Amino acid sequence: MVVWAELGNTAAGILRKGITLVYGGVTGAILLGAVIGSFLNVCIHRLPLRESLLWPRSRCPQCAKTIAWYDNLPVLSYFWLRGRCRACRRRISWRYPLVEVLNAAGYGLIIWRFGFSPPALVYLLLWSSLIVISFIDLDHMIIPDRITLPGIALGLVAGTLLLPRWWDSVVGLLVGGGILYFMALISPYLFGKEGMGGGDIKLLAMIGAFLGWKPAILTIFFGGLLGALVGVTLMGVRVITREAYLPFGPFLSLGAVVAILYGQEILTWYGSLLGGGG
Repeated sequence: MVVWAELGNTAAGILRKGITLVYGGVTGAILLGAVIGSFLNVCIHRLPLRESLLWPRSRCPQCAKTIAWYDNLPVLSYFWLRGRCRACRRRISWRYPLVEVLNAAGYGLIIWRFGFSPPALVYLLLWSSLIVISFIDLDHMIIPDRITLPGIALGLVAGTLLLPRWWDSVVGLLVGGGILYFMALISPYLFGKEGMGGGDIKLLAMIGAFLGWKPAILTIFFGGLLGALVGVTLMGVRVITREAYLPFGPFLSLGAVVAILYGQEILTWYGSLLGGGG
């Protein structure tokens, strides 16, 4: 009985340490994500303007006053200042805390799901890149080559090292970029207008390089589905017309998020359906 009690206490102690380690790691990831999210806001604002990301320091976009460090704390400073610049008292966009919260939540989810592993570190980088791309596309209807082209190269290196088969990354790049390129070619004939831009093509090529060809297809499927649902809804309530363009980058990014977090389960479920149907 003593032996069993000691074993039980040991197991309980290991479990408590494991839970503490997991929750501590997730909390740390969330805090790191919020801090990096603050830098992502700089990228979103400055990349389309072709400004330096490192200099000058963060400043109010309205009055150009340099922001003190205590007014630049992720999320907290926005609410402390009640959404206004300390110097000019003009409104600060809600986008700033939203980006920080999204990046923090993403980092927490990824570490919770994958732990501190090499794939998780790659997913963190991709997650932050997708946030920057999405908000730039929403603001300016462009996806900067300064993100996607280096991202394709980095994705090929990471995918070659981490994916189950080294060639999955190359095939993912070709499948992702190739499908959207083909859709861009046929869109004028099917819909009477351009469908995909070059930025969308390079974005999906980057996602395919990071994740592989099967997740790239999932990204297209879920991104297209979400885009269609949002587009039809906005047309139904007459916010946009049939001729209007919606930036596709945010929807591809959401599709990639689904592929990152649940892609393996979806592919396993689909494979079981095919196997059961045989």
